[in-house]
Amino acid sequence: MVQPPVFVLTHPRACSTAFERVFMTRRDTLSSQHEPFGDAYYFGPELLSDRFRDDVVARKANPGSHHTYKSILEDFEQVENQGKRVFVKDMAYYFFPPDGSQPNIAPSFGGGKEPGNPTVMPLEVLKRFHFAFLIRHPRRSIPSYYRCTIPPLLEKTGFAPFMPCEAGYKELAQLFDFLVRENVVDLNRVTVIDADDLLDSPEQTIRLFCERTGLDFSPEMLVWTQADGEYAAKLFAKWDGWHDDVLHSTRLNGRSHAQKTITVEAENQEWKEKYGAEAQRLIRETVDANIPHYEYLKKFCIRA
Repeated sequence: MVQPPVFVLTHPRACSTAFERVFMTRRDTLSSQHEPFGDAYYFGPELLSDRFRDDVVARKANPGSHHTYKSILEDFEQVENQGKRVFVKDMAYYFFPPDGSQPNIAPSFGGGKEPGNPTVMPLEVLKRFHFAFLIRHPRRSIPSYYRCTIPPLLEKTGFAPFMPCEAGYKELAQLFDFLVRENVVDLNRVTVIDADDLLDSPEQTIRLFCERTGLDFSPEMLVWTQADGEYAAKLFAKWDGWHDDVLHSTRLNGRSHAQKTITVEAENQEWKEKYGAEAQRLIRETVDANIPHYEYLKKFCIRA
């Protein structure tokens, strides 16, 4: 019997793609699903985001433009029928209207409202997954995200302008609370990982994650062959420009030195020099707005 799909919920620029590459080495037993619900959120007939809403040509040209939230789940079921366990890494905000309004359940599931459910996914569907969570401090993720929305990376990503509603922390915390409240996630066995812990102690952190999610661990998962790289490149092609660094990596390396403590003033100056005064103000506002959500989830982190 195939175990429940592992679903790693995260926010942009959380080192989640490097984390994901570890599990792409287990193609014999796992089927990696790289941000599948972005298709429905940005491009499909049930899209929630305004980013490409008026660009009909771009949406229709996207390979995922036919996907609904339900059809993506049906793809998972086909994989499970082949005897593999599904491993999903995706953004929590893909399940929320970006304006913060109370959503209807996605039409492909029949629509309507579920009282207390802040997402477009029926609770019964969410119950199918074994959830885990990956976070990173906004002072590191938000500037990294901003960089992907301006030249030269913009030419590859196509994501302009920078939209603070895509930071993803608020929705991640909301979904975390909902899953705990509905007993989908056991607060005594919850798996929340901070990217800093992952980078400081990669093998120990991955080993602990595997224990929590029922996955087999081997140190070889942290070293990536040419075949691993080719497999990752195919999955990551849907989001061109976002994953170049990790695609050029051959292993998940631990940091050789501790993170420097930096002041708010020094951060502001760095962002101003890199991106200009107006961008610095926008980055700072977005970072500050999301720190409380990060610090809330940080309380539940597991440490190797």
